[in-house]
Amino acid sequence: MITAAHNPITATLFELFTDAKNDKLRIIKGLVKSIVRPMQPEDFKHAYLSISEEQGLYLVDLIKKNKLKNIVEFGTSFGISTLFLAQGALETKGRIITTELIASKAEKAIENFKKAEVSNIIDVRIGDAMQTLQNHIEPIDLLFLDGWKDLYQPLFNMLESNFHTNTIIYVDNANMSDTQKFLSVISETEKYHLQSMYGGKSVLITYKQ
Repeated sequence: MITAAHNPITATLFELFTDAKNDKLRIIKGLVKSIVRPMQPEDFKHAYLSISEEQGLYLVDLIKKNKLKNIVEFGTSFGISTLFLAQGALETKGRIITTELIASKAEKAIENFKKAEVSNIIDVRIGDAMQTLQNHIEPIDLLFLDGWKDLYQPLFNMLESNFHTNTIIYVDNANMSDTQKFLSVISETEKYHLQSMYGGKSVLITYKQ
C-alpha cells in the first residue's frame, strides 16, 4: 500500500493516486466526444488513465528481479507508471526514456519527476512516439506500451531491432480492440511468448527460450 510518508517517489505517487480517484468525470467527458467522432488523444488531456497500484508494484518487482536497466515507455501521461519504473530502475542503476504526445501532460509529469527526485534518470520526450523514438539505437530491456493503441504495432515494429533475447514487453490495455489486433499478430510469430495478466487487462511478451 502506497502511503504519503515513505520516500519522495511514494509520496508523489500517493498524491497522484489521490487525485486520480476523482478522474472518472474527466474520462467520461472524453468518451462522450467519441459518440460523434473517433476518440482523439486530446480528448483525455486532463485524464490520468493510469495503471493500478498493483500493476505498478509488479513492474518494480519485474525490473529488480530481471535486472532491467534500459527502459522505454510509450505513454507518460502524468507520470504514475513512469514513477514505478523509476523506483525499479533506481535499484538496477537503470534509465528510462518516456514519450508523451500531449505537451501539457508531459510538463506536469516532469514536475512530478522533480518532486519525486528522479529527474536525473528519466528522459522525457514530447511529441509523436513514432518520431521521438525514431532514431533509438540502444538495446531495450523493457518496453512498456501504454499509449494510443493503434500505435502499438508500428512502434513495436520500429523498435524490434533493439530487442534482445531477454527483452520484456509489457502491454497494457490488452483487452481493447486495437491492442487485440496487435497481440494477434504477435501471437502468430514463432519467437514470442504471450502471458495474460490481470484478467486480460495486461499481457507480457517475452522471447521463447
